[in-house]
Amino acid sequence: MSRTDFAGVKRVVVKIGSSLLTKGGQGLDKVSIAAWVKQMSELKRQSVDVVLVSSGSVAEGMSRLGLKVRPKTLHELQAAAAVGQMGLVRVFDDNFQQHGLHAAQVLLTHDDLSDRQRYLNARSTLLTLLNFGVVPVINENDTVATEEIRFGDNDTLAALVANLIEADLLIILTDQQGLYTGDPGIYPDASLISEISVNDGRLEQMAGDSRSGLGRGGMSTKVRAARLASRSGAATVIAAGGVVDVISSVIAGDKIGTYFLPDIEPLVARKRWLAGQLQVKGRVVLDAGAVKVLKSDGKSLLAVGVKAVYGQFERGELVSCVDEHGLEVARGLINYGNADAQLIAGKSSLQFESILGYADDSEMIHRDNMVLI
Repeated sequence: MSRTDFAGVKRVVVKIGSSLLTKGGQGLDKVSIAAWVKQMSELKRQSVDVVLVSSGSVAEGMSRLGLKVRPKTLHELQAAAAVGQMGLVRVFDDNFQQHGLHAAQVLLTHDDLSDRQRYLNARSTLLTLLNFGVVPVINENDTVATEEIRFGDNDTLAALVANLIEADLLIILTDQQGLYTGDPGIYPDASLISEISVNDGRLEQMAGDSRSGLGRGGMSTKVRAARLASRSGAATVIAAGGVVDVISSVIAGDKIGTYFLPDIEPLVARKRWLAGQLQVKGRVVLDAGAVKVLKSDGKSLLAVGVKAVYGQFERGELVSCVDEHGLEVARGLINYGNADAQLIAGKSSLQFESILGYADDSEMIHRDNMVLI
């Protein structure tokens, strides 16, 4: 995908860094936030799904609490994040409301995206919010995260969210113009890189760490995020958030910031992930009608087309879909654990509540979480 193709993207993740959001730690930059929200709202009017990943909760909490230096201890960081999150949520919600849009706060930890069941739950919630026309505002759940489960920086979080919802484009806004051939603060002759492959071997030596002291990220984490986003086929642009209409300019295909080209197309990336990188935990046998629907129409797998269920698996784990002769036709992330899947096999989704005592997804496996073999 070239920059000129950005006008056709359908789903975008925008990440805004701490130093931008808080004017270098002086408190929320409400003027800039209003400008970014206006641009994201314009994308929504163009029928583009927008997810915002916002840093700044700790930095805003520091400002509110009068702290001049970022806390070192985990409990102090969590306290600052809890205080700062209030301001972040309020200012984003107020600004989106001015454009007739609703925002939703979503707090995530690494466990939410590494555990298969919670991964699927998070994905379902975010896609439902997007279907409602809501703009999810995501931040790491700093108030409960521990050293072992925290993402470490919201650049990584943004990339994982791009993977999660299969975004076409990740835009990382920072206080730098983009990626340079060297640290411009050290090498005056360093030049801005307009376009580069995520697999270019020079990336590590060109990227540096954060100098602001407000966030946990730096250019190196942004480069890693671009590579991580590319695993699902998403392109990444790192650009200066202070540029007027920066988000609109990126979408318009202007040569602003640094464009990281993904190495594979989105569909190929997802197929590779589902078909080859996850362990198959179970097997569902489909009737001839279900096989035909999957192969010919590309639809989701409904429980009514399932004849039998084998294996021990939880919601969100990978199962193999086979025909009545045992030939594998597809693989996918199943929406029900093996016990419940056995109970609803062959049944209409209208019967789920009376059988299970609850009604969740109407599909056994959604087409977005399935790949034909």
